[in-house]
Amino acid sequence: MIGRREFITLLGGVAAWPVAARAQRAAMPVIGFLNGASSAEFAHQVAAFRQGLKETGFVEGQNVAIEFRWGEGRYDRMPALADDLVRREVAVIVATGGALSAAKAATSTIPIVFTAGSDPAESGFVSSLSRPGGNMTGVNMFSVNLDSKRLELLHELLPKAEAIAVLINPTFVRAEAQLKDAHEGALRAGVRLVVLNASTESEFAAAFAMLANERVSALVVASDPFFNSRREQLVALAALHRVPAI
Repeated sequence: MIGRREFITLLGGVAAWPVAARAQRAAMPVIGFLNGASSAEFAHQVAAFRQGLKETGFVEGQNVAIEFRWGEGRYDRMPALADDLVRREVAVIVATGGALSAAKAATSTIPIVFTAGSDPAESGFVSSLSRPGGNMTGVNMFSVNLDSKRLELLHELLPKAEAIAVLINPTFVRAEAQLKDAHEGALRAGVRLVVLNASTESEFAAAFAMLANERVSALVVASDPFFNSRREQLVALAALHRVPAI
């Protein structure tokens, strides 16, 4: 997938566009940064992003501009935010935190650099890992693909567990695949799977309340940018309900 140098080369390539195309754009190239969470939750990543640009000669406000669009945990807002960046005619879109599907749907011409938690080739975002093709490339962390393995690991730690729960955000683009993987993991481990759904903070309490009713021994929190941004709250709820969680 694309590296830092290739990304900067891509950004710098704006200077080589035809004169007519450049005339329609601002003199300073603009990066569109699209993320499904909030700026406060991803502050350290934004700082690292700016530092990476600086190390390769791009300083925000001097020779590059960044337009940030944040979903605030609402994945239904992402298509409109992605469309807004396309109308802004940004030079490249950085899609992170559950923003990949919206970015892909918004444009087939503006370069998109992404971070993904699941296999982008399997999801249809790129042709292959070695040759992405199209206008998209990036980094895959394979975190979503590990949900079933986390369930099996919990069962190894708690071999007497008869029921293990998985917390899933039904609005997440990979929710259906996560649920399928969780069922497969539970089948391999020989445990009953209890599915808990939550797409907002207000739904966390009700989801965790089901743990006692279902006699759940452990909990897998599915990979999801929204859950990651609320990890302190989820850890506190797991501690309150005295349930091992991963």
